[in-house]
Amino acid sequence: MRKGDLHSLNIPSKHRSNAAIGSQNLSSGIVSGLLAATGPPVIILEAAANGNFTDAQTIFWMFSVYFFGGIFSVVLPLYFRIPIVGAHSITGVAFLAGITSQVPYNQLIGSYIISSLLIFLVGILGLFSKFMNYVPKEIIAAMMAGIITSYVVRLIVSVQHLPLIGGTALLTYFLFSKWKLRVPPVIAAVLSGFIVLILTYNFEAATGSNTGFVMPKFQLPEFNLLTIFTVSVPLALLILSNDAAPGIGALEQNNYKPPINKIVTLSGIFSLFANLFGGQSANVAGMMTAICSGEETGMKEKRYIAAIVSGILIILFGIFAWWTVPFIKSLPGDFVSMLAGFALFGVLGSSLNLSFSQPNMMISVTFTFVIAMSNISVFFISAPVWALAGGALIANFVEKKKEKQVGKG
Repeated sequence: MRKGDLHSLNIPSKHRSNAAIGSQNLSSGIVSGLLAATGPPVIILEAAANGNFTDAQTIFWMFSVYFFGGIFSVVLPLYFRIPIVGAHSITGVAFLAGITSQVPYNQLIGSYIISSLLIFLVGILGLFSKFMNYVPKEIIAAMMAGIITSYVVRLIVSVQHLPLIGGTALLTYFLFSKWKLRVPPVIAAVLSGFIVLILTYNFEAATGSNTGFVMPKFQLPEFNLLTIFTVSVPLALLILSNDAAPGIGALEQNNYKPPINKIVTLSGIFSLFANLFGGQSANVAGMMTAICSGEETGMKEKRYIAAIVSGILIILFGIFAWWTVPFIKSLPGDFVSMLAGFALFGVLGSSLNLSFSQPNMMISVTFTFVIAMSNISVFFISAPVWALAGGALIANFVEKKKEKQVGKG
C-alpha cells in the first residue's frame, strides 16, 4: 500500500458510531454530574436549616430533586436523542433559603406544587416566550443577584477563617479560569479544597448525625394564597428564566432543534413528582445542558449519551442522600459556606452582567437589586417579590415612558 492511499480508507459507519461512545461523552457527563453534586447540596442544607427541617425532611428534599432530576436526564435524552440534562434549580434553592424560615413546611410543599403547575401550563399552552417577556429578564437577573450576593460575600469571609483551604481553592479557581480547561473552575476549586480539608481536618472528631437509611415518603401539601403568591410565582419565574431559557438556548446554539414546549411541560411534570417527596423542582438544567451539548462532547449525534451519564450520577447522588446529608453536615461551617459561595460565584457574575446590560434600565435593576438584597418582609410578603414587582413597575411605567419621550424629542 502506498502512503497516499491511507487518505482514501473509509471506516464503516458502525465503527464510527461505536467509537463515539467514548471518553468525550463520558468526561462531559461526569463533569456535568459533578457540577450538580459539588455546590448545590450545601445550599439545600442551609435552606433546610433556616426552616428548622428535620433530618428526614432534609433527606427527602435532597433525594427528590436529585433522583427525579436524574431520571429527567435519562428519559428525555433517550427519547429525543438530544443532550437535555435535568437537575434542580440552584437559583430556586438560593431563593428558598431566605423563605423557609417564614413559611411552614407543608405550605412550602403546596407552593412547590403550584409552581410546577405554572411551569406545566406555560409549556402546554406554548406561552414560554410570552411569559418571559412579561417581566424583563434583566429584572429577574437583578433579583437573583440581590438574593445570592450574601453567599458570595461569605466566601471571602470563609477564606479568611480557613486561609490554607480557601487560598488553595481560590488559586485553583483562578488557574482553571485562566487555562480554560474542560473541567469547570468551580469543580476544580471544590475538589482541591476537599483534598486540603482531608489532610488537615479531623473527621473522626466531627459529630455528624447518624440518621441511617431513610425511606422516601409522600409529603402532605398545604395550600395558602399568600405563600402561593410569595413563593410559587417567583420560583416558577426563576426556573423558567435561569434554568429553562439557558438550557434551551444552549441546545439551539449547538444547532439542535429542541422541542421547547415539551421540555418546559416535562419540567413541570418531573418537578411535580419531586414536590410530592419534598423537593422544589426537577427541571432542565442550563449550565449542565451547555456542557453536554458542546462540541467538546464529541459527535453531535452521540452527545445525548453525556446527558445520560450525568443523569445516572445524579440519580445515585439522590439515592444516597441518607448518607450525603449527614456527611455534609459534619463539615466545618466555614467550608460549607465556601462551597456555597463557589457554587453561586458564576451565577452572581452572569446575573450582574445581564441585569446591568441595558443602560436604559439602570434605575429599575438597581432598585430590584437593593430590595432583594435587603431581605425585608412587608405584609408577610418577602423581599424577592417586592423586588420583582417594584423593578417591573419602574421598567414598564417609568423607564419605557422616559425612553418614548426621548424618542419624541
